[in-house]
Amino acid sequence: MAYHPAKARLMESSETRDYSQEAEILKVLGHPVRLKIAAGLCTKECNVKNIWECLGLPQATVSQHLALLKNRGIITGRREGTGVRYSVTNPMVKKIIAALE
Repeated sequence: MAYHPAKARLMESSETRDYSQEAEILKVLGHPVRLKIAAGLCTKECNVKNIWECLGLPQATVSQHLALLKNRGIITGRREGTGVRYSVTNPMVKKIIAALE
C-alpha cells in the first residue's frame, strides 16, 4: 500500500480533534421528533402550541423534547408576553439541517 501524504495529514488532524460536542449534537438530533423540531425552528420561531399542533403530538411530549434541545444549547427561547418563542441558534445545527435538506 502506497503512502499518501494528503491522507496522512487528514488522519492526523482528525486524530487530534475532539469531536465530543459534535457527537452530542448528533445524538440529540438522532431522534426523529427532535430533528423535525430543529428543522422547523431553523426557518422560523415558534411557540410550543404551534409545534405540537403541527406535529400532532401531546404538548407534554413536545415540551420534553424542547427542554432537551434547549439544555444542549441547540435552541433558545425568547419570552413574548406569557409565552416563549423558540428558535435554533446553534450554527452547527443549522449546517446539519441544511445538509439533510
